[in-house]
Amino acid sequence: TDEEAYHQTTESFGDAAEIIESIPGARQKPDQKDEGLKATLKKAFKQMTGSDSRLSQTDLQEADLAQTNLAGENLSGSALKKAVFDGANLVAAAFNGSDLRDASFKGADLTRATFGGSDLTNVAFDGADLTGTNFKACALKGVSLEDTKLVGTEFVHSDLTKLSFDGLTLEGVVFKSSSLNNATFAGSILSDVSFHHSTVKHTNFAGATMDKVTYALLKSGKAQLDNVKVQ
Repeated sequence: TDEEAYHQTTESFGDAAEIIESIPGARQKPDQKDEGLKATLKKAFKQMTGSDSRLSQTDLQEADLAQTNLAGENLSGSALKKAVFDGANLVAAAFNGSDLRDASFKGADLTRATFGGSDLTNVAFDGADLTGTNFKACALKGVSLEDTKLVGTEFVHSDLTKLSFDGLTLEGVVFKSSSLNNATFAGSILSDVSFHHSTVKHTNFAGATMDKVTYALLKSGKAQLDNVKVQ
């Protein structure tokens, strides 16, 4: 049932308040924080998984879906822990309210895919195409982004604490109301990147190259920019 699927996927989040705690604008009063966030997740889950898709609200833990064509598929509300999507075509696929802990998307095409309210802890996106991919209210701790394509990618109300963007090229990427505490962009190239209402004060930009507008936005957010190149 929808209720059982909800409980299965949200169990991976543990305490919902802990996941969202560091995200700017997500805090509530102490006595309302936990129940309020859980209620929000539950409401979002029911709204996002109302589909008859063959792959939504399904237990696909540890499934081998590498090199498959899943373009446009809705995998929302599914248990996908340790699932393998390496090299898969996932253009415009939906992963809303899904448990994706330790899943692998190496070399996958995730153009315009959506991840909403999902647990992406320790997911591997190495070599994946995240052009126009949208992440909203997601936990991304431990995510791997080596050689990942980031063009027009959006991270909204998400936890990117300690995430490494080192050496990557980011074009038109949007970080909105997200936590970038102790994240690192060392040696990366940033072009037309937005950090609206995101925490960057303790983010590492050493050796990064960026345009003047991106630099100005980061400076207004009190980012440490002593060793960056502006062009």
